[in-house]
Amino acid sequence: MMKIRVLVVDDSAFMRKVISDMISSDPELEVVGTAKNGEDALQMIVSLKPNVVTMDVEMPKMDGLTALKQIMEVSPMPVIMLSSLTTNGAVETLKALDYGAFDFITKPTSLIKVSTPEIREELISKIKIASRTKISKPTFTIRQPRVTASIQRDEYSSPSITNRKTKFKKLIAIGPSTGGPRALQDVIPLIPREIDAGILIVQHMPPGFTKSLAERLDGMSQIQVKEAEDGDVIYAGVAYLAPGDSHIKVTKQGGQFVIKLDNGERVSGHKPSVDAMMYSIAALNDKNVIGVIMTGMGADGADGLKQVKDKSGYVIAQDEDSCVVFGMPKSTIKLGVVDKVVSLNNIANEIVKAMEV
Repeated sequence: MMKIRVLVVDDSAFMRKVISDMISSDPELEVVGTAKNGEDALQMIVSLKPNVVTMDVEMPKMDGLTALKQIMEVSPMPVIMLSSLTTNGAVETLKALDYGAFDFITKPTSLIKVSTPEIREELISKIKIASRTKISKPTFTIRQPRVTASIQRDEYSSPSITNRKTKFKKLIAIGPSTGGPRALQDVIPLIPREIDAGILIVQHMPPGFTKSLAERLDGMSQIQVKEAEDGDVIYAGVAYLAPGDSHIKVTKQGGQFVIKLDNGERVSGHKPSVDAMMYSIAALNDKNVIGVIMTGMGADGADGLKQVKDKSGYVIAQDEDSCVVFGMPKSTIKLGVVDKVVSLNNIANEIVKAMEV
């Protein structure tokens, strides 16, 4: 069997060794070369023809973002970004996903934790899935932010400013994973400002990254988008993104839907988990729910959406052609609970149509 050929790009010799050792520990993978900056990487891609590239974001001479843009222009291939757990790292990583990176992995702040079994497992799993994914040149237009200033929390939670209501027709729950940050930018900005629904989103991401993603989506959308906080009352026309490392759950208090953040165990291998959100919504016994499952590896969300469907909710899945990874939608479709399978470009439109179901 042919091994998956990986090129490791990082300016730190220590990190190149650690990453290479983790990759080489799997018999299906082979490190064909290492590069210390983006410039070297571009040359080595031509000569070594790797199947997958792991790329550090911050490097001298030519950084990861510049190299990524050139790779996607000249010879698109799966690139997994390695990012630091910082605010700047989050912003740069979201840019990388816009430019066409397959996915990302966060580097621990402590060198002692660099080669933990969890990181090794995540890295190997993502490389294997990336190697089976056809990467094409990004053809979409990156949506420009409509405002530069982010809206402060008190502006969200004050009805007098938002002029929004806590009684609404539907609750919409959206769950993507791999490929999700980019896919959400093709869905959330197209949801009309006056939609008569509260919206919850779970995107598998570490803490800090979800805040940057929420601010980014808010800046380009008609509706408001914020990182969810414990005790947030859900308003119509506002989307609440689960923070990294917390499950988002919904309770009903005095006729209002209220967000409860749960820092418990992982559910379906994730925290935040799409299943955890869907279980919580299904437990409300409310049929006025629209569940949306989008691009992502694994099966998180499938069981939860079965419960939503059992309570007469409406379920939409992204189609295979428009997914980066079809795992999560495929698992949900297999359970026979999906009402409509649509392309990424049609999800927002389908949500609006489902408001009338």
